[in-house]
Amino acid sequence: MFSKIWTKKSMSSCSDNIERLKEAIANADAVVIGAGSGLSASAGFTYSGERFQKLFGDFAEKYSITDMYAGGFYPFDTPQEYWAWWSRHIYYNRYIDAPKPVYQNLFKMIKDKDYFVLTTNVDHQFQRAGFDKKRLFYTQGDYGLFQCSEPCHPKTYDNEEVVKDMVKQQEDMKISTSLIPHCPVCGKPMTVNLRADSTFVEDEGWHIAAERYAQFLRRHENCKVLYLELGVGANTPGIIKYPFWRMTAQNDKAIYACINLGEAVAPQEIEKRSICIDGDIDYLLTPQ
Repeated sequence: MFSKIWTKKSMSSCSDNIERLKEAIANADAVVIGAGSGLSASAGFTYSGERFQKLFGDFAEKYSITDMYAGGFYPFDTPQEYWAWWSRHIYYNRYIDAPKPVYQNLFKMIKDKDYFVLTTNVDHQFQRAGFDKKRLFYTQGDYGLFQCSEPCHPKTYDNEEVVKDMVKQQEDMKISTSLIPHCPVCGKPMTVNLRADSTFVEDEGWHIAAERYAQFLRRHENCKVLYLELGVGANTPGIIKYPFWRMTAQNDKAIYACINLGEAVAPQEIEKRSICIDGDIDYLLTPQ
């Protein structure tokens, strides 16, 4: 549908585009936010560097793991080590507030609008910042949920209590065998509810959120909609980026906006109704 030549919106100054974005939010009948990992990274949830060394320096030294993302795929020898890693990973990326108030600043910008959020992030920061749970669709899962690794049934389980116990009680990068989670139905090992392969569980809550999102889009398909894309890269463009481009192209009243460091682009077909800002989301959303 779209040409292979993208237009990087660098013609206007950053400040001009920020003013255009504020105007677009004010004039929109509805705002659809599409959020990727860049949004959480700008809020301080970085997976490498100083933060990684502070939280996982022992794992880095013992196993030569270079960052949190890589650590998620490391073939630990025992489930005790596996869950020591994952409980720490979950806790520090799900059960605490992000270091910077990026999500809170975003909420202040759109809280009085008719909005909906589609996100590939699994860190729960939208709800922690005050966004309405019924206006959120976490497509790729939630660090705060366990599921059967098989899976033998389409249900997920809250993991906050056991994760906090694992973090508190782990020693020498291992947890107690008694804390290893097993499926209450089949007894197989549990895993985190993350979309990594075909075993990902889309539970009842997932389907309810998916339908709410679909209804929101149908209800506003002919309205003045702002499709606001934040920190979405090229890893899974079919979830947020491409649909946002398509829906903007199909609705002459719609505007597409993108804030992303180094990846703020739009296709030529919707260039005149696009606002692309190449910059750090934290800086751009912080009141000046």
